[in-house]
Parts: sequence; structure tokens; C-alpha cells
Amino acid sequence: MNIIETLAKEFNLKVDQVERTVALIDEGNTIPFIARYRKEVTGSLDDTTLRDLDDKLTYLRNIEKRKQEVKELIAAQEKLTPEIEAAIDAAVTITEVDDIYRPFRPKRKTRASVAREKGLEPLALLLMEQKDEYDAPLEMLAEAYIDAEKDVESAEDALAGARDIIAEDISDNAEYRKTIRSLTFGHGLLISKAATEEDTVYSQYYDYSEGVKTMPGHRILAVNRGEKEEKLKVNIEISKDIILNYLFSMVITNLKSPAEKQLEIAIIDSYERLISPSVEREIRSDMFDNAAEGALVNFEVNLKNLLMQAPLKGKTVLGYDPGYRTGCKLAVVDKTGKVLDTAVIYPTKPQERIEESKKKVLSLIKKYDINVVAIGNGTASKESEIFIANTLKELDGSVKYVMVSEAGASVYSASKLAADEFPDFDVTQRSAVSIARRLQDPLAELVKIDPKAIGVGQYQHDMKQARLDSALGGVVEGCVNSVGVDLNTASHSLLSYIAGIGAQAAKNIVKYREENGEFKSRKEVLKVPKIGAKAYEQCAGFLRVPSSKEILDNTGVHPESYEAAAALLSMFGYTEEDVKESKLGELRTKVMSKGNKKVAEELGIGEPTLLDIIGELEKPGRDVRDSTPPPVLRDDILDMSDLKPEMELVGTVRNVIDFGAFVDIGVHQDGLVHISQICNKYIKHPSEVLAVGDIVKVRVLSVDVAKKRISLSMKDLKN
Repeated sequence: MNIIETLAKEFNLKVDQVERTVALIDEGNTIPFIARYRKEVTGSLDDTTLRDLDDKLTYLRNIEKRKQEVKELIAAQEKLTPEIEAAIDAAVTITEVDDIYRPFRPKRKTRASVAREKGLEPLALLLMEQKDEYDAPLEMLAEAYIDAEKDVESAEDALAGARDIIAEDISDNAEYRKTIRSLTFGHGLLISKAATEEDTVYSQYYDYSEGVKTMPGHRILAVNRGEKEEKLKVNIEISKDIILNYLFSMVITNLKSPAEKQLEIAIIDSYERLISPSVEREIRSDMFDNAAEGALVNFEVNLKNLLMQAPLKGKTVLGYDPGYRTGCKLAVVDKTGKVLDTAVIYPTKPQERIEESKKKVLSLIKKYDINVVAIGNGTASKESEIFIANTLKELDGSVKYVMVSEAGASVYSASKLAADEFPDFDVTQRSAVSIARRLQDPLAELVKIDPKAIGVGQYQHDMKQARLDSALGGVVEGCVNSVGVDLNTASHSLLSYIAGIGAQAAKNIVKYREENGEFKSRKEVLKVPKIGAKAYEQCAGFLRVPSSKEILDNTGVHPESYEAAAALLSMFGYTEEDVKESKLGELRTKVMSKGNKKVAEELGIGEPTLLDIIGELEKPGRDVRDSTPPPVLRDDILDMSDLKPEMELVGTVRNVIDFGAFVDIGVHQDGLVHISQICNKYIKHPSEVLAVGDIVKVRVLSVDVAKKRISLSMKDLKN
């Protein structure tokens, strides 16, 4: 297998393009660095494509490694023929490679291995010859193998042993297994039955069947979970005739042979006892892997959109962590994220000290000039929302509130990171701070939490955790680097996701900052332990130093391109002062007039780099998240019982899944917009239209207060 050609074909890229990209990866460059600063080399591949290509590269290299291992194992047995070697080379999956190795793999004790020990292999070979006539009836020929010491008491014992050998040989045939796997996948049904009489969330699968080939990922994962929780019994069924007819046609070459009946018995036994169970396991494993990958893609998209939500800049926020018995924890966080004050109030059951709580909130608002209240959406959030909405009515309307997802907040609050950050706070106080900061800068706060705990997907707990960690870690890394970080204010959690900077180097940066004061320039980061020339090359373009004398230190222009950027400004009569004062309105037009290609050649850079430099010079210090919708701020409460069919509302998309999207419309329960109600045209997946954080108009279809279900529609509404 030519790995480069395989990648080029799968990703629809040119061979030399893949070759250059793989070389960059092999040189130890990070994905964010390659995506941002090596566009000329990769043909401007984005970070998502690069990560997928890197994953596939690793997978293909693992296949090649496995092929070599199998060749060596077979060669050690002196059984490696040119035909077997060619078959191994032609295999495109690890499963195919393992199918070829199956006959040579050391086996535990089996019925066939016992039969071979009894000396019955010659009889099996005799049956497989399938002669028109044998020298004697098969029973008489089998009598020659009777041996009481070897526990072969009769001719039938001998024939049964020979059939066991044939059955295993059929099962070990790579071509047969590949075809049977394909037939089962194409014609099989996944059957699900109830394993309990109780009513559960899996009731719809108590008597359920669906084609293996067509079953969508979310149902595969749901059924698997039901089986794991022992609520369902699941298996794959296919008409045996389909498989047996295939095997008969491949194994039986002479229907007139006296051995035909013996072979027929061996084939049926081989399929029912050996092939069917293992093929079913393999297919169900593949179904799960494919479903998990689909769910993972969904999770990645949702996580990216959540992390890239617009920050609420320049606002002093009151973080509000709702609770009952232990009260509601408050934290006042200033515009920079610094904690100014904390408090505890008891407006909810069992104490319901509403007036006292109201006075405390109002005093904090006035004392710190609070602009917005961020309320966590967990336990007691509905009562807290009612309390805050009523409290804010006593003001002039300048203070709003917003519901903030608490997902993962408790994980962060109880973490060592939170304890180090706020050693004198209890977990709920830390949670209140986190809720406030999530509103101010979702990315900076959410990077402190394991991405799995944020919960913007489906069935993430059922996936292979190592794969999930790797993929979601890549998403966070991509988001952090696309935004960039302020070298003088970023936490070590945020810095650790910057390309080329690991956890230890991130801590070293913070330590250096604490000991030496603010960084004066990007280049100063080279003085930090664990930041060498290679690490600096990878990370520099993603670090921002707003106070640096070098204006380019507060842009996404990489230091390797500073000379080119300065030459570009000089070429068209601009200075760095013009950059600071945003007076480059005509730069792009002037470059286009002269010709992008010509300008790039004169500067000694590629066109993609030229365009990136222009974009950065036009808006130094820009935040790419500013173009996304800001959070919806509210000043009044809406109860689920207030909802009526046909009511139109504005909401925020909280989660996008295979069958629809959940939208926060200002009541405690998110409403579901089914995929069929998202738009008038056909879509394969909700993510084609919606993303986490989108602000959308919805119409209420139905409300079930008892079951806490709200059905919404976006059809025929202008979003």
C-alpha cells in the first residue's frame, strides 16, 4: 500500500501536496502551526482536514506495521509464500490482515486441534478431495483411524473429527470471512428484545429490528447502552440460506461425491459455531466504531461552537450558583475576570429569606456597578431565575440576567486547578466564579475543564475514552490557537493548549511572569525554561503582547514574517503608526491593484501569507469570536406553563444532535427542534443549519409539562 497515494485519493488531494504535508507532520510541527503558517506548503488545508489526515496517516502506518509483523510471524513458521505475501500487501484494513494470519495464529485447544492430535487430518484431506468414487465407502475408510488410546472409538468419531478440522479450515479462510462479513452487513438485521419487564427509556427498542447497513449511529449507540445496562438483548440475524449457499458454492466442488454430505455438515457447523459468532462481534464492533466516530464529529462541532461563542467583554458580572439547603453562592467578577467579592444568600427552600437576599443582591449591584447576572442552569435554577428577575425589576432596567450552562462546573470546582486558583473558596464559591467567567470569556474558562465533562454531544460516555480525549483535545487546541492568547494574562490552562507549549512550559510562563513582571515582547518568552527555538517557532504567532513596542506582537503575524510585513507597509507608504491607528483602509485595494502574486513575489512570501498579513494589519488585536452572536440577555421570567402553541420566541441553541437541536427559550427546560422542523428543505444533519450558540427564532408546537417536553419549530420563520 502506498500511504501517500491512499491519503491523496481519500482526501481528494494532490500526491505532492500530501507528501509535503506529511513531511511537515513528521518534522514535529503542530497542526495549528501548519494550518496557520504553512499554507503555501499544504495548499491552505485547514486544521480539521489536517487532523483527519494525521489520524488517517497514523492508522495506515499501523496497518503497515501490522502487515510486517504478520509476515515475520508467518515466515518464522516457514509458511510465507509469495501468494500469502501478496495477499497481505493487498489488504486495506487490519481486520483483513488478521484474517490472513488467522490460520497461522497459535490456537488455544479447539475441537480441530484435538482432532489433528488424534491423527485425523489425512481423513479430512481425503474428504476435501471430493472424488467421484473412493476405494471403499467412507465409513470403511474412516475405520482405519479408530484408535481407542486416542479416544477414537468408531468410524463416526473419526468422521466427526475430520469434519471439525474442515470446519475450522473454512472458518480460517480469509476470503470466505471477508465475503460473509460483507453479506451480513448488507443483508443482516439488528434485532433488539426486552431483557426486563420494567418500563425504561429503552422501551422503544423492546421489540425492534433495523437493517445493519442503514441503522443510524444514534440508534446504534442507544441500543448498545441498553444492552450494557442489561435492559436489552441484542443480536444480528441474517437468513442462513444466504451464507450457506455461498459457502456450499465455494467449498463443495462435486455434488456427486460421497463426501458431499460430510462437507455439508462441516460447512453448517463452521458457520453456526465458528464464523457467525465472531463475524457478528466484528460487525457490531465496526457498527459501534462508526457510530462513535459520527457522534464524535458531532461532539467536535458542538464543542468548537461552544468554545468560540462571543465573549461578553467589558462587563462586571455577578456569578450566581443556585442551591437549596446550602444557599445560593454569589461571586462578583470585574471586567478583567478578577474576583471582587463573594456572598451567600438563601432565597430558595427551605429558608426562603427572599427580602434579605434581595437586599444583598441589590447592594452588590450598586457597590460594584454590576452589568449582568450570570445564573447557573443546575439545581434550583428556576427558582433563582424567578428571584433574580423580580429583584432586577426594582432597578432601572440597565442590569440584565442570562442563564449559563453549568456543565462541567462542578468538575472544575472540585479540581486541583480550582483549589490552586482559589484556595480559600469552597467548591460552590469556585463554581459561582466559573459561571461568571464563562459568560465573560467562554474559551478561557472552559479550557480548565475536561472537554468530556462539558456535555455538548450524545453518548460521549460510551465512546472509547482515549479516542474521545484525543479528538476533543484537538478541538480545544484548534480554538485556542485560532483566537490566540494574551501572554501577560492567560492562565496556564489556556497557555497549555498553544501550539508547541505543553503543560510544564505553560506553568513556567506563568511563573516567569510572576517573578519578572509582564512580558515586554513575544521574543522574551524564549527566556522561559522549556521554550526553545522549535517551541518558539510553533507558539510565537499565537501569543499576543498588546503592550509591546512592536505592534506586530499583538497580531497573528508570525515573527518569521515581520520583515515581510514591514516591507509591505513601506511598499505602499504606510507606517506601524498607521497600523496602531487603523489607517490601512486602502491597503488591500492597493495590493490587489498591483497584483497579489506580484506583491508576494517581491516580498518573498506566498500569496496566502500575504493575505493573512493584510488581514492582521487591518485589525491588530482582533478577536475572531466577535463576529459570533452575543449571548441573549433577559430581564423577565418565562415559565413552562406560560408557553402556548404557536407562540414565537427567541432562543439560544444549546446542543446539536443527530435528530435535532435543543434550544434554550428562557424556561428551565430546553425545547427540542426535531430535524424535520428545522427548515423547509431536506437536510441530512442539523449541523448543516445550526450550531451551538446560534440565536434563533422558534415557534412552540406543543408543551408537555408533566414530562417536561417542549416541541419547537423553526419552519417558516425568518432566522
